Amino acid sequence: MTGRAQNGVLLASRLLMAAALLPTGIARALNVSGFALTLASAGMPAPNAVATAAVVVQVFGPLAVVLGVMPRITGFAMAGFVAAMAGLLHPFWLYAGGSAVVERSFLLADLGLAGAFLMYAMTGPGAWSWQGLRRGGSAPARAPAKAAPRSGAKAGGAKRAPGRAPARAAA
Repeated sequence: MTGRAQNGVLLASRLLMAAALLPTGIARALNVSGFALTLASAGMPAPNAVATAAVVVQVFGPLAVVLGVMPRITGFAMAGFVAAMAGLLHPFWLYAGGSAVVERSFLLADLGLAGAFLMYAMTGPGAWSWQGLRRGGSAPARAPAKAAPRSGAKAGGAKRAPGRAPARAAA
């Protein structure tokens, strides 16, 4: 895949992952006490504090993903958050019949989203992000390394002096 296409796909992926959480985060931010009641009914200790922390993560986490800020930290934090909330809010094993199927589907969808955040954490945001702009625009995040000659000699046949590091050409 070309660099532009890869960066476009990574941007679209970041936008879709954020779109899965940001609207709910904004809705919960507008009604934190209602979300705290939901957490309390699920048996969560200190539901007000957890609801407030979850709203902060669910609003600012997707914004950081869209912008590509600190992808490793953001990706792992969002994956953990989504997986924990999925287990807490969608306990399909407590239901029977059609309700269990619906809750299991929600749980698996949330776990799939957690997987997407893990892939984001490992691949990075691409060049069309805050991190990409800091690295220098549309250049790929990692340049492939050139293969070193197999023998102890340089490509031109001259040997380098022992104890000296090879000089690198400016990029």
